[in-house]
Parts: sequence; structure tokens; C-alpha cells
Amino acid sequence: MLTLGTEKRTEIDLVYKPETPKNLQELDIPVRLVEDLILRYLYSKGDGRLSELSSALKLSFPVIDTVFQQMRQRQLFEVMGLNGKDYAFTLSGTGREHALNRMEVSLYTGPAPVAVENYFAAVRKQTAKIQVDRLFIKNALSDLVLPNELLDQLGPALISQNSIFLYGPTGNGKTSIVKRLLKVFRDAVLIPYAVEFDGQIIVIYDPAVHERIETNVTEIDPRWVLCRRPCILVGGELEPKMLELQMEESSKVYAAPLQMRANNGILIIDDFGRQILSPQYLLNRWIVPLDRRVDYLTLKYGVKFKIPFEMMVVFSTNLDPNDLADEAFLRRIQNKIYVGAVQPGIFDKIFFRILEEKNIPSQLNCEKILRELCLNSGPKELRACYPRDIIDIIISTSKYESKPVEINEDNLRSAVELYFTKTITSSKSSR
Repeated sequence: MLTLGTEKRTEIDLVYKPETPKNLQELDIPVRLVEDLILRYLYSKGDGRLSELSSALKLSFPVIDTVFQQMRQRQLFEVMGLNGKDYAFTLSGTGREHALNRMEVSLYTGPAPVAVENYFAAVRKQTAKIQVDRLFIKNALSDLVLPNELLDQLGPALISQNSIFLYGPTGNGKTSIVKRLLKVFRDAVLIPYAVEFDGQIIVIYDPAVHERIETNVTEIDPRWVLCRRPCILVGGELEPKMLELQMEESSKVYAAPLQMRANNGILIIDDFGRQILSPQYLLNRWIVPLDRRVDYLTLKYGVKFKIPFEMMVVFSTNLDPNDLADEAFLRRIQNKIYVGAVQPGIFDKIFFRILEEKNIPSQLNCEKILRELCLNSGPKELRACYPRDIIDIIISTSKYESKPVEINEDNLRSAVELYFTKTITSSKSSR
């Protein structure tokens, strides 16, 4: 039982608890790979102790000691001292030659990887199981003003853990909604620092996207990191190479693609249809993974292997779904949720919430005035983004004019005029 560091400290049970290998028979990666890690570590550090190696490589002391003794018999080390069973040593001349040879293959010196088969099993065991109701969804998205109809579509979609297609006109909160979906998860998962396949190392754990949870639990294999479920959001920057293994030429280490780093969590494709890669490329690339929940990656020399595709993929777009995908692909996305224009009551609630949040005074009936101005100046519908955007304009204008911020009809008219574009008409007489 672990304590998850949230606002309310929640007790959670881990469904996957890998045990620390105590000997070479329990180790799931080749001994040669451990030797390579030791050689490269000592080459970069100059010298070390068995305890230091155990900590750096995240392998138990007995495993490190056994491999050390085997390598010592091959005269790869020079022993500098001994404290109990903790040897201090450095590379011999022969050891340095071996290290240089192995550094041509890879420069990786981090925690030892886990076998890709164990990674696959771990992801499957840690598949999210969500049980939510309208009250929970409402609380999780309490900083947004959303109609119950939308909440009642999101709830079942989240429980199913199938892909979601959020679509509708821009400015109505699709991105704000998807960014908050991670709140429905109340547990944690184990993510390996790296995995091994065919002697190659693929780094998965990324502090930029994986939020680590510190814990005193020691019985779990230290090659795994306890994290909150990941949530990765990509927009227009998404390109084909981000979906494949990428070897960093300087280190000769593979970096996991974004879908691999998102396993057991949420992967959000925001502004779908506006990426560097075409929608057709992405859809063709993922039509099998979305259906079968497995993906295939290829090493630089052409060898393929299977990885789990166990995440909730959320597509968010303001384009027509039928213009982006064919029927075969849309069928694989079971949850298609339309996020349309907001109703007057929701619009007013958003307006008043922002005023309260920013502590700004407002004259009577300004919400009605703003509604009418927006409907007359922009599209003939209300959008959730209008209140905040227009109030921000008023705040900036007030600072420029060195006046206190106040919401009144004159300020709203001026801000709305700045906010909405006007139709440009050409004049024949100007020729």
C-alpha cells in the first residue's frame, strides 16, 4: 500500500510489483549488457565501488558482485581497496580497451534496462480501470463551466478507456477539457527507466512528461520508477519521426516514441488535422494499434518488435471529422463528442467566474451587453473563450491608460471591436 501525494493523500495498491533480481538467474537481461554498463560507468568515472555501481545501475549488490567477480577473473579491473565486501576498483589496461570497444556500440551509463517482454506484461497489468459518475467528473473539471450533457458523454467515454474524438468550433474549451482528463486517475503506475531488445537500449522514463512519486518502498525492482499516469499533449509540432524509435547519434541510444512514453496514460493529439504530418499518415500509422492495442517499432538495422499500445488517445479538432478520416478509422474511435457553442446561461457563468477570479468590478447587466456585442460582431453563436479574452483586453487597456479596471458598456464595446475582425471590401473607385 502506497500513499499518493495529492491534495487528499490517497492510499493506493500497486497491481504490478516487480521483485528485485537477487542473482543472475533472476535477471531478465543479458549479463553481457550488465558488463557493458559497468565498463562504461568506470571509464566515465575513473574508479568506483560495488555499492556505487549497485546504486547507479539500479541492480542488487549480489548481482553486481557476481558480475564483478566474473570480470575480475578476466583481469578487467585493478582492485584499490576493500571495505567488508565492498570493493573499490578501477579499470585495468585490458578493461579500458574493452570499455572503448563497448562505447562504440553505445554510451549509455544509466540504470539497467528491463526486458521488453517484462515491460509488455507490466503495461498490460497496469491498464487503467476507471469508475466515475457525474459528480466525480463535475468535481474533476470544476474549474470549467460545462453543461451536464457534455459531462454525461465524457463519463462513459472515460470508463471505456477507448479513444475519444472531441470536435466542434474553436474557442469552446476542447483543449481545456482534455488537459484535465488526467484528474480522473487516482492511482499510480511503474515505468521503467529503459527497456532492452536485441541488446539495444530504449530509454522510456522522461522527467519532462513523467511525474515521479517519491516513496520509501524498497521491495520494488529499482529499475522501475513510480509515477502518476502520464499525459502527453502534442499539437502542430507532431511529425512522423516522433512516432518511431529515434537513435541519438551522439550516444547511440534509442529514445522511445511518444506513444510508448504515454502507455498507461493519455495521449492527446490537439488541433488534429493541422500537424506537420498529414491526418492520413497518422491514421494509417495507428489504425492497427488503435484496434489491437499493440504497435510495432523498428530498430535502425531493420529488426521489428512488438510493444503495447495501452493508452487513451484523444483527438481534438475544430475541423470536420469526415474531412479528416474515413469511415474505417472513425469506426475505431467509438466516442465522438461534439463540443459546440455555449448557451447564454453557461456564457454568463463563465463571465462571472472570471470577474470573481480576477476581482474586477462590473456594472449591472454587463453579461447581457457582452453577449449581444459578441453575437453582433462575430459568428452568430457564443463561444466559451470570449469572456476571458475580452476581459484580458480590458485589463491591458486599463493599464495602458493608467485607469482602474472596470467592466462597463464602453469598455466592452472597445474591447469587442479590437477582438473581432472586420470584413475588408475592395473599392473599384480606388483603381
